[in-house]
Amino acid sequence: MVGGCVRDRLLGVESKDIDIEVFGIPAERLERIVGERHPYSLCGVSFGVLKLKNVDIDVSLPRRESKSGIGHRGFSVLSDPSLSVAEASLRRDFTINAIYLDPLTDEVIDPNGGIADLKAKVLRHVSPKFVEDPLRVLRGMQFVARFDLEPAPETIQICRGIGLEGLAAERMEEEWTKLLLKGVRISKGLEFLRSTGWISFYPQLEALVGCRQDPKWHPEGDVWEHTKCCLDAFAERRTGDSHEDLVVGLAVLCHDLGKPKCSFFDRSVGRIRSLGHDEQGVAPARAFLEGILGERALIDEVLPLVECHMRPYALWKSKAREGAIRRLSAKVKRIDRLVRVCTADDAGRPPFKAETEPLEWLLAEAKRLEVADSAPKPLLMGRDLLAAGMRPGPEFGRILAKAYEAQLDGVFTDREGAIDWFRHDGGYRKAT
Repeated sequence: MVGGCVRDRLLGVESKDIDIEVFGIPAERLERIVGERHPYSLCGVSFGVLKLKNVDIDVSLPRRESKSGIGHRGFSVLSDPSLSVAEASLRRDFTINAIYLDPLTDEVIDPNGGIADLKAKVLRHVSPKFVEDPLRVLRGMQFVARFDLEPAPETIQICRGIGLEGLAAERMEEEWTKLLLKGVRISKGLEFLRSTGWISFYPQLEALVGCRQDPKWHPEGDVWEHTKCCLDAFAERRTGDSHEDLVVGLAVLCHDLGKPKCSFFDRSVGRIRSLGHDEQGVAPARAFLEGILGERALIDEVLPLVECHMRPYALWKSKAREGAIRRLSAKVKRIDRLVRVCTADDAGRPPFKAETEPLEWLLAEAKRLEVADSAPKPLLMGRDLLAAGMRPGPEFGRILAKAYEAQLDGVFTDREGAIDWFRHDGGYRKAT
């Protein structure tokens, strides 16, 4: 056994995935032995990785790798069962992931001092081969955040010499997801990016560094410090729902990306202001997310939260009517998500205590109106217009949009009311 399953066992943490590396057995014989006991799929003939079906176990041969192109896929790979454990370990990323455990004898083989680094909470690369895969820098980002590690100076230095090499967003997404869903100190992951120079590949984040804020409201420092504090606060409040946590975590990461463009010192009031940074943050947030996510639908869920993260306080101050809350729900899809983003934002201003009343009021109102965890569903449907004798056409969309606006304003609250509105005020007579 090798990799995360051994590392997690030494940490006393349950591990879902098990990686087994088999030495001294040729590939054909290994396939026959495994196939007699369990169905599997072969991941790449040259890789020699057998993925057991219906269980999270990979069985592989030790292999040699040599750089043959750019990116994390630019390798020539050759399985070699004759390699020693020490030789095989040199292709691994970090010492804490290069510890071997014989499951039959419980013998631990640690050729690179991974156990000592684990105890000292140090992240250290295994060998000069580390530079061959740029994805390892992002793996380092999420590892320091997940296990609260300190990167070794030589690892920081070697990362500084590695470029993106055209890493696909789909591959980066996995590392950013682990950062947000598993990071205990997400701020340390972001600082790893900064210290390795990799923050320059994410200019929207880099612009936060040194972007000043009014110290009266943000004693924690610049927008970069604020964002790190917010993400650590978010990590303390994850729900365990991976999709919801990812949407909210990404929104917290991006919520102030508009400030570098908007912030200025207003001499009339004698302080730094960032007027409109919520709406101005949508464009840089989209650019950043498109660079790290392969799933475009996820971006569409995050951006409304960035755009609207100041709205709850404005609604609370004005004691907004029900229609405004329904409209906010229609915009962000889930007000409970928005409240989580704002909670992390508010908690990211140490040593200030969180101002809970506005968010508690909004969430209570949203629950009362039954729009806390979903946008209001349209009560008037196209089938209702057909049943009234209308023919499909451009007028359909106009009437349904007008009906939804009336619904959000509370003109009607059920389907019967929607149909009655349509017949008397919604353009029925004109349309027919």
